[in-house]
Amino acid sequence: MDSFVNIALPKGRLGEKVYGMFERAGYECAEIKEQNRKLIFESKENGVRYFWVKPSDVAIYVERGAADIGVAGKDILLEYEPDVFELLDLGVGKCRMAVAAPSGYRDNRSKTLTVATKFSKIASDYYKSRGRSIDVIHLNGSIEIAPLLGLSDVIVDIVETGATLRENNLEVIEEIVDISARLISNKASYRFKGDKIDEITGRMREAIK
Repeated sequence: MDSFVNIALPKGRLGEKVYGMFERAGYECAEIKEQNRKLIFESKENGVRYFWVKPSDVAIYVERGAADIGVAGKDILLEYEPDVFELLDLGVGKCRMAVAAPSGYRDNRSKTLTVATKFSKIASDYYKSRGRSIDVIHLNGSIEIAPLLGLSDVIVDIVETGATLRENNLEVIEEIVDISARLISNKASYRFKGDKIDEITGRMREAIK
């Protein structure tokens, strides 16, 4: 069995911040900071192997066992419901999932609400819990323009500062859930490498403080 713990990190600023937490926890890997095009990095002395993947793919690598642990946003976990263990809220990558609409918008409950979003399941679950019938329009980008062009009544999306919404004359009208980066584990890996994974989780918890 592979003695390394394979760790999937999300590419980009969040991943760099998360790697810094692993480093502070004692799992540094010198070559990850070198200027190169490598995607896989090993630290034999610390028993870890890191690799960079697209943020939305981390949960797939972990669920399928290509990674033992990884870091994924709570939005991904809620939307795709991967069969993984959620170990720890890392407290970084904080934002919120919210409903936004043109300024001054009022919901007409006598008709079906059209909702544009990348997060179809989260939107559907939220409105189902409120007994509101909706028509979901799944988009992959530039969601803010959907209500401006009459494609949808509202949008469901991740909001960080709200600056993009304000620039497009939109405002948050309902907040659905807080989002942050979570440490997750493959379930089989946790059975076989549980002691090492628990050690990493504990040291990461200390690194957060």
